[in-house]
Amino acid sequence: MSLRKLSRRIRSRACAVFAAVPALAAIAVNAQTLPPPPAAPQQSASSFQGSVATGEVSAQPIGLSLDDAIRRGLKNNLGIILSSVQTSGARGQRLSELQALLPSVDFNAQATVSEVDLPAEGFRIPGFPKTIGPFGYGDLRAKLSWSLVNVNSLRTYLAARHNFAAATLTAQDARDMVVLTVGNAYLLVLADQTQVSSVEAQVATAKVSLDQAVANHQAGTAPLLDELRARVDAQTTDQELIAARNSLEKDRLSLARAIGLPLAQQFTLTDEVPYAAFDRPDVIAAIRQAQLSRKDLAALMEQTRAAEEQRKAATADRYPTVKFDGDYGDIGPTLGHSHGTGDATGTFSVPLFKEYGLRGEAGVAQSQLDTTRAQLSDMNAQIDADVRDALLDIASAQQEVEVARSSVGLANEALSEAQQRYKAGVSDNLAVSQAQASVAQANDQYVTSLYRDNVAKLSLARALGAGQDYKNYLGGK
Repeated sequence: MSLRKLSRRIRSRACAVFAAVPALAAIAVNAQTLPPPPAAPQQSASSFQGSVATGEVSAQPIGLSLDDAIRRGLKNNLGIILSSVQTSGARGQRLSELQALLPSVDFNAQATVSEVDLPAEGFRIPGFPKTIGPFGYGDLRAKLSWSLVNVNSLRTYLAARHNFAAATLTAQDARDMVVLTVGNAYLLVLADQTQVSSVEAQVATAKVSLDQAVANHQAGTAPLLDELRARVDAQTTDQELIAARNSLEKDRLSLARAIGLPLAQQFTLTDEVPYAAFDRPDVIAAIRQAQLSRKDLAALMEQTRAAEEQRKAATADRYPTVKFDGDYGDIGPTLGHSHGTGDATGTFSVPLFKEYGLRGEAGVAQSQLDTTRAQLSDMNAQIDADVRDALLDIASAQQEVEVARSSVGLANEALSEAQQRYKAGVSDNLAVSQAQASVAQANDQYVTSLYRDNVAKLSLARALGAGQDYKNYLGGK
């Protein structure tokens, strides 16, 4: 397998990880909002690939473990930051709706000076002054307004409270998404590093074979074809090494972007590729755990409750409302010559003919409620599928690791045998070339299977809502 094919396999697997993540599916589905309070906000998948870079660039490379990378991601990742901002917005919306249920008290201090032109006002009285004033007065007054009975406002506030709870849960779920995103990026760089080392070893082997072919050709014991074949093999591995190093540097940039590390900062990964056999859990118990632990599912349940309250609020627009307005203050030409005055008004309102508007509002609210209920049903099924998919991927990847590990040993043994036969002059170097290709393919498959195994474990942790315990899964819990 060529390096280009391996790169495509690894990158396609990285994309498949995010396609399989249920939170991303929920992100795409749950983007609608409920009026007037918005539904719990969701981030797009791309937001978790970005970050807010922090820190100064150091001249010396820094060491970066998987724990360090995830810690930086949980602090600087754009998805985390946007979740926090949107949670604050949902909190503000909840407070705004709460105010509609509470009394509103205002204080006004007013000073007025007036002079009236009587002819301009239509008063023309012979012998009477044409102007009155100037005169003035002051007014210090407090006003109270309170909707004593308004079921619509109550239901709207309850919907906003559920939306705030959903936003809080979504922010918690974003942490699991960051663990998966950063962990995948870190493991991809580790796979790239392993691949570069593998190709460098293949380059060295190809050079030895080339030197041997050149020497044999010059000695007259091998045809020119052997030398040409060895040169093609050497140049092919050189090209693959260039491509491998390029892929490594690009994936290092992606990791830095996900954790908020300045792109100019050089770093070295201090962790090695982890591998441990994984004890397969009971599928039904794992699904039950996921349904209890997944924050994105809990957030969608809160959104559904918010939609239910919004639907009730639309119905409550038909109910009567009772409102009280009152004021009390001191008014007079001066504070020493003022008197207390006040007003009190009670208003009872009943909608008589707003049928089309009320039906339209109820229809919109009902459609959004039906949508969130359908999304909730789909989310439960998606969680079931996510857990099963991750377990299948782990079982498959572990088998691939064992087979690939054996294949590497066999391919290296075959290469050694072919080189010895060629050196002894009992064979041409076609067998050496084929053995080198087999070694390259076996190494590629081993790197890919290790990467798939570890990403599958991270995906299982995400599917179970246990992303923060990623070390237990990578360690083979």
